[in-house]
Amino acid sequence: MFERINFNKILDHPNILIAASFWEEERYLAAKTCYKYMRAIDDLIDCHKSVHGRISQDEKKSFLRHVQSWMAMAKDAENDLTGNGELNETIRKFHIPHWPLEAFAKAMIYDIDNTGFRTLDNFLTYSQGASVAPASIFVHLNGLTCNQEEYMAPAFDVKEAATPCAIFSYLVHIIRDFQKDQLNNLNYFADDQMVKYGLTADDLRKIAEGGSIPGTFRNMMDNYCKLADTYCKATFTIIEKISPLLEPRYRLSLLIIFNLYLMVYERINTGKGSFTAAELNPAPEEVRKRVYDTIVHFRV
Repeated sequence: MFERINFNKILDHPNILIAASFWEEERYLAAKTCYKYMRAIDDLIDCHKSVHGRISQDEKKSFLRHVQSWMAMAKDAENDLTGNGELNETIRKFHIPHWPLEAFAKAMIYDIDNTGFRTLDNFLTYSQGASVAPASIFVHLNGLTCNQEEYMAPAFDVKEAATPCAIFSYLVHIIRDFQKDQLNNLNYFADDQMVKYGLTADDLRKIAEGGSIPGTFRNMMDNYCKLADTYCKATFTIIEKISPLLEPRYRLSLLIIFNLYLMVYERINTGKGSFTAAELNPAPEEVRKRVYDTIVHFRV
């Protein structure tokens, strides 16, 4: 399975798809289907903000209709017996719960109505939809058992299991993509944290464009890293808790996705780093090696 992964071509949701590559084929395809539809909505909104910087009232109404239409389709998946639509079919076959889709939609609606986050708590609440929801679908698919060709629900609380790693990975994600996001008119760092450290939106933009990095910015990033570390430690605990309930390949899959975000986290140097995309994004060969090392040290 490892040798079949093309690490140079996995572009969208790379960590999720790399980890899911160790599942059986139809479960892997279920993950691809779910994330394809979720990514389409996310990109639609983010790309508009990147190009235009803001969303007009008329555009907001159009985006809201798009999200609501997507939600209505997903909500009716269990009642749609026609078999049409790959997302609905995937939801039915793999018993994907409705709440992650609803939480994700709420996060997208927040993106439509807001620019940025007033407080760190606002960001963490938003993360429940933007990160915990997609992660919960991954954990749900990873935790399913199969009985006579019928998939059965995981034997643990999926949201509880997914939350620590999802928040950890999202905090790592926004630090890793700081430069790219800023240059695309996107900012995921909370206003109250910027005020606390004496930073403005212009300061962040100048840093992303290659300007000098003040100590105040490094201090803010250090605070975010400390928060990420809390969730990182909680992830170790939850993996240890649910591992006895998983078959080996699914335990391995959880370790792979966690280790891939841990690899990025280990690259962050708040004291001396430049916070550029080149510095914080591992090359495909580095990703390949990390996955290989995870497999080599895995014990059934």
